[in-house]
Amino acid sequence: MTLHFSFAEATRQSDLFDDTVLPGLSYAPEIVSAAEERGLIDQIGAIDLSPFRFQQWTGKRLTRSFGWNYDFETGRFAPTDALPAWLEPLKARAARFAGLDPTELVQALLIRYDPGAGIGWHKDRPVFEHVIGISLGNPATMRFRRRAGAKFARASAPLAPRSIYHLSGEARHGWEHSIAAMDSPRWSITFRSLAQASPQHESADVNSFRSP
Repeated sequence: MTLHFSFAEATRQSDLFDDTVLPGLSYAPEIVSAAEERGLIDQIGAIDLSPFRFQQWTGKRLTRSFGWNYDFETGRFAPTDALPAWLEPLKARAARFAGLDPTELVQALLIRYDPGAGIGWHKDRPVFEHVIGISLGNPATMRFRRRAGAKFARASAPLAPRSIYHLSGEARHGWEHSIAAMDSPRWSITFRSLAQASPQHESADVNSFRSP
């Protein structure tokens, strides 16, 4: 089963988006202006980003975490540098979109996708709860799948530049997601809240995360 949706319908009625794509997946276009987008990309460019590493594998995307960091080489989850001041207004905007208090969004992940980069099938670490992503630079496709007998049920959602999405509930916990590799550079800013369980008790089983 493959599900698709109309961008025009999604922008007119968010409830229709949730019902026709996945419960728990919300989306809105133009969460930032074109000028704000250019400024955010410049800010990310000024940050010291590092190649994503998963055990012995090094990815094509560059990342930097603030607030909390999960090390996929060691399985260690620990506090890290505080969110920079320029992220705070965007965090507040993301929290309003998701219906959360800004103080709940305690982690930010910056990613630069170089040509050929993507993200393999995975669920975000269970220590996190709400996942709110903002897309910058070039369009991408977020793909979803979950086991349905011997096959997978599948869905996909295009992510336009300057758009925002929110994963919660079924979309967050019941489905894996991935980002298809793209030919043009792209940037993203993802905010996350912590799950109710203490992060110190998070499992160090890094094998539950699969990267391409």
